[in-house]
Amino acid sequence: MKLEELSTITGATIRQIRFLISEDFVPPPEGGRTYARYGDDHVRAIRRFQRLKSLGFPNAAIRLLLDAREGVPVPVTDGLTLVIAPELIGRDADLDEIITQTEARLRQAFSGDVPKARKRAGG
Repeated sequence: MKLEELSTITGATIRQIRFLISEDFVPPPEGGRTYARYGDDHVRAIRRFQRLKSLGFPNAAIRLLLDAREGVPVPVTDGLTLVIAPELIGRDADLDEIITQTEARLRQAFSGDVPKARKRAGG
């Protein structure tokens, strides 16, 4: 897709997209400046940046989070912070499934129940 399409899809202005590319928040386009083409990885990178900004992270903190690859801390309540892999932020995902799995794991953690080991195949 062209830059104008990327802008329409993400809601980011062309100027913002160029800034994000220049600051390495978004990968450079394929084909160089004259024949620049953008794809899904560009959309994901812009959405990830937008989501982190909406959570209140300044650009410098976003840079640290993305460079560290350790995850993005999202406070849930006193004493509980989720750490989300940076590549999942702003990505289209099955949110209902993620919430269901997260709820099940939290219930296990708080109840002290230890999940039973799965039976090994063939034995």
